[in-house]
Amino acid sequence: MPYQVTIQPSGHQFTVEDHETILEAALREGFSLPYGCRNGACGSCKGRVLSGQLDYGVYQPNALKDAEKAQGRALFCRARPLSDLTIEAKEIGAAKDIVVKTLPCRVEKLEKRADNVMVMKIKLPANERLQFLAGQYIDFQLKDGKSRSYSLANPPHDGALLELHIRHLPGGLFSDQVFSTLKERDILRLKGPLGSFFIREDSDKPMIFIAGGTGFAPVKGMLEHAFAAHMDREMVLYWGVRSLKDLYMAELPQQWVAEHPNFSFIPVLSNPEQGDPWQGRTGFVHEAVMADFANLSGYQVYACGTPIMVDRARDAFTQTRGLPEDAFFADSFVYAADAEIAPAA
Repeated sequence: MPYQVTIQPSGHQFTVEDHETILEAALREGFSLPYGCRNGACGSCKGRVLSGQLDYGVYQPNALKDAEKAQGRALFCRARPLSDLTIEAKEIGAAKDIVVKTLPCRVEKLEKRADNVMVMKIKLPANERLQFLAGQYIDFQLKDGKSRSYSLANPPHDGALLELHIRHLPGGLFSDQVFSTLKERDILRLKGPLGSFFIREDSDKPMIFIAGGTGFAPVKGMLEHAFAAHMDREMVLYWGVRSLKDLYMAELPQQWVAEHPNFSFIPVLSNPEQGDPWQGRTGFVHEAVMADFANLSGYQVYACGTPIMVDRARDAFTQTRGLPEDAFFADSFVYAADAEIAPAA
């Protein structure tokens, strides 16, 4: 049977049908709650249940720890109500008026930037334009009914072509196709924009961006949007990769450093190859941030990468560096059973 959910502190109410999760129903009725992967792995949709009963659904333990469950938290992308509910969640005004569309698109350009990274640019029909926020992602709708999701790497003001950074995972349902049979001018189908990973522009706090591998894609779009909007907030990018060859677009943030005095770039290699001409930072990328910042209480952090990277950064920053939980924004890569990436970058 349908149940009513009340969002606090706004007091907004919506109805959840039997087949829906809390997040699905909220988005259907026009209430923009935070979310990322939509399958219980990234934790972006986490909120508090103030009253009522629910089925928590299937999720990854790292996304919702037992201690958080005991505090009344749930993942709204997986949870379904078993009674009327009152939940506590921060609604996102910036995404409220953006329309999610399903559209055909054409592959305009394929550029291999590293052994396992393809930069794909796609073009929409002449009469269509995708309105999105920098950092959001799209789903490719595949012929077998499955979907694969990738972050938009371009800012909204530069939307004539949509840019995606696709990492090749052997056996990947979509990335194998991108690296083998996909050609320029091929037609694909997309749905978007999706997600709540974007800059909160109602704040003047300095921002730390953490990208792991192709997690650079949405961060690139966010930073290019910030530069175009002449944001004067301090911005620092930490880009963590395994070896030097994985910094597949390093010349771009180096260019930003020369052009924007409020921007800094710190690349971090976790496993430099023998022979890499590297004198820079090494180790885990979140540890580089911790070495540089003893107190993050006045910052916002935007992180995109693997779930383990995002989880380590969130835990370390909030527990040992004073970062408020509501100042950490993330988009996690989630690996499907066939080894393909979903939902981002």
